Amino acid sequence: MVNLETTFAGLTLKNPFVAASSGLTNSLSKIKELENAGIGAVVLKSLFEEQIENHTEKLTQIADYPEAADYINAYIQMNHVEKYLDLIRSAKASCSIPIVASINCYRLTRWTDFAKSIEAAGADAIELNIFLLNAGEYEDTYLEGAYIDIVKQLKRTVKIPVVVKMARNIGNLPGLVGKLKALGSDGIVLFNRFYQLDIDINKLELTAGTVFSNPADFHDTLRWTAIVSGRVKDVDIACSTGVHSWEDSIKGILAGASGIQLCSVLYEQGLDVVGDMITCVEEWMVQNNYERISDFRGKLNYANITSPALYERVQFMKYFSSYQQ
Repeated sequence: MVNLETTFAGLTLKNPFVAASSGLTNSLSKIKELENAGIGAVVLKSLFEEQIENHTEKLTQIADYPEAADYINAYIQMNHVEKYLDLIRSAKASCSIPIVASINCYRLTRWTDFAKSIEAAGADAIELNIFLLNAGEYEDTYLEGAYIDIVKQLKRTVKIPVVVKMARNIGNLPGLVGKLKALGSDGIVLFNRFYQLDIDINKLELTAGTVFSNPADFHDTLRWTAIVSGRVKDVDIACSTGVHSWEDSIKGILAGASGIQLCSVLYEQGLDVVGDMITCVEEWMVQNNYERISDFRGKLNYANITSPALYERVQFMKYFSSYQQ
């Protein structure tokens, strides 16, 4: 009988499937539904510093006195954070799967303040939802330095595992992952998906773009999972963005992933897809004589294939030169 148990960031998961941070993980009832569906762990919807401050700004605009504005500001921030901590506490009390908190901030003090409270509330780990974009106003090393500063400070602050959700706009991804691991980062997630935008050509204004990922997004995730796992020794990786099938999950593990984060596929196909994926992965393992996830994890990563350049080159001419118009 096959065993899907795996470890990620020091946490033991009954299977590699993790519900990614989203609207599907923002309440106890939804988390329990995910657990009943068979999910191995849950990442709570992110606590956003920016969202809290936007809410505060809107309400303080109607305040007549500075003292009233200060009171409203303090109350809203405390209320947002306390609701989040209550969710952690209730999820830990009601569920047996690991509960991972997620935070997104733009000030270093907030990262540490939130992290302390989250650890005290009983979260099993913290995922750093780092949304940073260099639109040309910073030096090339700005993004890398921001990741390093945040992880360095948080590892001094909390004892629970710290997981970093990486953006795909990092120049030297394996190099940065290696530095974060040296600083004590317990795992990484590839990748963070930035807010997508579009342009309304009739109203001439910016609008929201596609909300969900698509299967084509997984190719980039797969490439970098294989490269990073082959270049950085013993790094724990969770694949995210573009996972839409059980085949994708197996590919991710073969490339070196320990965990597989699910989001868009849960919205589009419903929670029953978790059980379907588990069954299909188990059948594939039986057919290929694998008893444990560790038996094939990383088997096709950058370090374990005869031609690692296949992960580095685009290979456009090789695969498309024979096509005729």
